[in-house]
Amino acid sequence: MKIKKTLLKISAILVSIGMLTGCAGRERMMFGTGGTAGTYYAYGGVLAQYITKYTDIKVTAVSTGGSKVNIQSIQDGDFQLGFTQSDVMAYAWDGVKSFEKDGPTHDFRVLGGLYDETVQLFTMSDDIDSVYDLKGKSVSIGDAGSGVYFNAMDVLTAAGITLDDINPQYQSFEASKEAMKDGKIQAAFIVAGAPTSAITELATTNGVKLINIDGELRDKILNSCPYYSPLQIPADTYPGQSDPVDTITVKATIVVSEKLDEDAVYNMTAAIFDNAEDITAENAKGAELDPVKAVEGMAAPFHKGAARYYSEHGITVQTED
Repeated sequence: MKIKKTLLKISAILVSIGMLTGCAGRERMMFGTGGTAGTYYAYGGVLAQYITKYTDIKVTAVSTGGSKVNIQSIQDGDFQLGFTQSDVMAYAWDGVKSFEKDGPTHDFRVLGGLYDETVQLFTMSDDIDSVYDLKGKSVSIGDAGSGVYFNAMDVLTAAGITLDDINPQYQSFEASKEAMKDGKIQAAFIVAGAPTSAITELATTNGVKLINIDGELRDKILNSCPYYSPLQIPADTYPGQSDPVDTITVKATIVVSEKLDEDAVYNMTAAIFDNAEDITAENAKGAELDPVKAVEGMAAPFHKGAARYYSEHGITVQTED
């Protein structure tokens, strides 16, 4: 009887191993994305499908806390690839801001930048027309220590606003949407590709107003934080948005474990950029896929597999031996 139970346990272990390695030796990888109401999650699911379809790798996209969590999960070996903001990636490599306490991590490499991540400040309040009007208001500034938090702090600091001047709320995209709908907050920062589903849903049901980050305020941010770029959200990006909105942006980037095989990362890179047209049909962010833009503004080295793909397209990037 004991022998039978032992054999059953061994069989269960072998089945678990098979699930991890996949049928016929197909490698399985975990892809850290973001919250379910954000662009990372929706777009990550599409990209996982294309990598799975065009490579020998089975990729599973999972919802996470976003940029920092994804980098740390790659460091811990739980994920093999993940989304991160280009600024958060720089913090991780240098061990500053959100990585000041934990220290630098060099366990990841860049696959490529995919699209602009727009700093979006939105409200339903009639008495908020600028960043300066946030004083005295309850404002969601992203999860504590998240990329959104540091982006919000860059904007607030440039405007001369401290956390003591507002009632800060540390909320995810979805929580920010619900809190604003319930009147618990007056404004929120979201950093994601526009349109972002959380804002679209709120604009459709309740109506929202996007606040410009422009003029001298934007110039001050760009001068002190060189990883930002100016960007304009076109009119009609959201329901009821009749005018364009000026703001700033960082870049949504995929990073991978530095331990991954060169051929595997080459094939993943090709699966994404070679299928840009089909990916665009499933998610509008695919329209921004461009090997030239993918290598701009990266503050960490590229994986050799990705570098080989870009080299075939006449683009040279920095790697680290």
